[in-house]
Amino acid sequence: MKFLFIFNDSPYGNQRTHNGLRLAVAFSRKAETNVFLLGDGVTCGLARLTPAHADYNPQEMLRAISATGADVAACGSCMDARGLGTDSLIPEVRRSTLDELVTWAEEADKAISF
Repeated sequence: MKFLFIFNDSPYGNQRTHNGLRLAVAFSRKAETNVFLLGDGVTCGLARLTPAHADYNPQEMLRAISATGADVAACGSCMDARGLGTDSLIPEVRRSTLDELVTWAEEADKAISF
């Protein structure tokens, strides 16, 4: 089974993204998984952040997902709207497009959005 996780919210402010990333980490260990960062979700992949709590580091969670072979991408137009370049992201997250998200959604057995 193939899973697609879409994150729309920033990693801080509520626990929705945190719990979604936890779930994506767990699924990526057992099934083919793709992660797409959309809207404020692109900030999950920002490099050079120092989270206040070591137990919740969205960048480390994305690294763990990527280490399983999962593809992790961020919406390029959402990045542009926030003034973020590709050098703003951790290496495990690459700039992408909504066209790729559409392809991933068509290929996925399940899509989960946070």
